[in-house]
Amino acid sequence: MNNDSLIIAGKAYASRLLVGTGKYPDFAATKTAIDASGAAIVTVAIRRTNIGQEPGQPSLLDFLPPAEYTLLPNTAGCYSAKDAVRTLQLARELLDGHDLVKLEVLGDPNTLFPHMPETLKAAETLVKDGFKVMVYCSDDPIQAKLLEDIGCVAVMPLASLIGSGMGILNPWNLKLIIEQATVPVLVDAGVGTASDAAVAMELGCDGVLMNTAIALARDPAMMAGAMKKAVEAGREAYLAGRMPKKLYAASPSSPTTGLIS
Repeated sequence: MNNDSLIIAGKAYASRLLVGTGKYPDFAATKTAIDASGAAIVTVAIRRTNIGQEPGQPSLLDFLPPAEYTLLPNTAGCYSAKDAVRTLQLARELLDGHDLVKLEVLGDPNTLFPHMPETLKAAETLVKDGFKVMVYCSDDPIQAKLLEDIGCVAVMPLASLIGSGMGILNPWNLKLIIEQATVPVLVDAGVGTASDAAVAMELGCDGVLMNTAIALARDPAMMAGAMKKAVEAGREAYLAGRMPKKLYAASPSSPTTGLIS
């Protein structure tokens, strides 16, 4: 497993767990949980988190410096391609030319389901502008393929609605996306507990991104550690290859000859 790195846009990352920075009481609590997760890539909602756009206010960068973590600016709260593109251009300025970003364009404030026409439009603009785009999308294999063809460096289908904790509701669609993709596929949204993360990895996902499942746990740091182990275990199980499922066991697991009588 030592050489089994997650590769995104040509760069290797030791952890396949990506975590968000929202919904914590303060930046200190954020750092404690993220350190427990072992995550190397940390998402930052540019519209909600100060990384320098509010001078004089506490900055997330004081707790999670870019020299130690790969920050992944995201467009949470954007409902149009125009707003998403503008938000990530701002992030690039604030982070000295940083070009790896997470695109999400929402279509509904109640469900936070992705607006796919606007997502496709924003992705095309951002890729042409030199961004390396990881993109939140519906669990639709056709949409995922279109985003890959545009030039996105990773597709991130939802497992269930953002913040729902409902787990993986449509593993068949995720499997279809994984089978056709030539870029990393990471589950984004819906993970509620460690078993959900393990299932995602066992399906063959390259990684899992989560925020609410950790931040709103009774003990966020403990849950972060559990998620770290679940992602690692799920990946190892996928690589090991599970036994075939059977309606019944055709042969016993213990020998039937040479029994002690």
